[in-house]
Amino acid sequence: MKRAIRWSVVILALGIFCAAAHAANYDESKVPDYTLPDPLVMSNGEQVKTADTWRKKRRPEVLDLFQKYVYGKAPGRPAYLRFEVTEMSDDALDGLATRKQVSIYFTEDKERPRMDLLIYLPNDVERPVPCFIGLNFSGNHSIENDPAIKLTDQWMRNRKGTKNHRATEEARGTSDSRWPVKEIMKRGYGVATAYYGDIDPDYDDGFQNGIHSLYYEPGEKPAPDEWGSIGAWAWGLSRGLDYLEHDEDVNGDRVFVMGHSRLGKTALWAGARDPRFALVISNCSGCGGAALSRRAYGETVARINKSFPHWFCDNFNKFNDNEEELPVDQHMLIALSAPRPTLVCSAKKDGWADPRGEFLATKHASPVFELLGAEGLPLDEMPELGRLPKSTVSYRIRAGGHDVKLQDWHAYMDFADYHYGE
Repeated sequence: MKRAIRWSVVILALGIFCAAAHAANYDESKVPDYTLPDPLVMSNGEQVKTADTWRKKRRPEVLDLFQKYVYGKAPGRPAYLRFEVTEMSDDALDGLATRKQVSIYFTEDKERPRMDLLIYLPNDVERPVPCFIGLNFSGNHSIENDPAIKLTDQWMRNRKGTKNHRATEEARGTSDSRWPVKEIMKRGYGVATAYYGDIDPDYDDGFQNGIHSLYYEPGEKPAPDEWGSIGAWAWGLSRGLDYLEHDEDVNGDRVFVMGHSRLGKTALWAGARDPRFALVISNCSGCGGAALSRRAYGETVARINKSFPHWFCDNFNKFNDNEEELPVDQHMLIALSAPRPTLVCSAKKDGWADPRGEFLATKHASPVFELLGAEGLPLDEMPELGRLPKSTVSYRIRAGGHDVKLQDWHAYMDFADYHYGE
């Protein structure tokens, strides 16, 4: 009995030790020493001194490293891509907007995965209009209490886990605080969104559902350097852009990609992969998004890979508790959007997403923007709350926690106004 008690004590102690070893760090003094890879130094040691060298040699190299070790390689535009406008009204939101609902098909079989794009365009402005695009977490019907929006018939995430359930009428408008459509219309911008579950269900299903099922045989999984869910969601954003370029009411040269949290990671990767996005916005994207992995602050590479094994490519697991060996870090992801306007946003109480790590990544991406003739972040320390520096690559932090607020959207639109306003 005493031996059993002793072993229980040992097991308990080991459990406490392991839990402590993997507890999230929120103490700056405990951030490990690290050395960031230089975005302007080639893998062979060659210094990148010209914009031409960046575009032709270093940028492709950095993009390939992210594809190989973080997000995975993804296919391009499918051979068969068809758009079907399923509903349109020029009297939406009490006449403020035109609403369009578009089904995007990736194969000739309508029973296979499709993406439903919801679009609102302001009425009292000259067309074509610039447009924000982003994915949503809870279905298109959740962003606005508009009874005409189609209820999604795809997989839905619920609060208790990954159990499949269907959208209901009660879900209409439940995420409208994150999508202030009327305010966006009043500022003269369009907004387009699709439900991320249309593209890939957000749980570890072995990639047997969603868009992956079009590229792999049943039971087959992506190779270690091929796309996970973030890669799939980014791919879907590009398909949404394919449609917006096709829509005569939208300025296809002024489509701005935005995302929050895991979809903020997605927006950054979409902007890196697809230079057609004219402006890139990441909100509270954290680990695997805008925050430096080497800081191991808040959510870490090991924690994110354990909690969400389907998000990244399998090769990313090589860097669990081994971030220093990564050939890239997230400042290089931000740099892949240069010289297009790029905004990284944080929230003061969102320690899990490491606001300081997001600021530092933005700062360390600046030399690439400057090499390409754009404005780097003009700050050496984090800005005061709510300030939006006027630069091509910029950083903003606000009070509060992990969310998207009306004030955030006004900052996004101010940023777009600064770069593309007349």
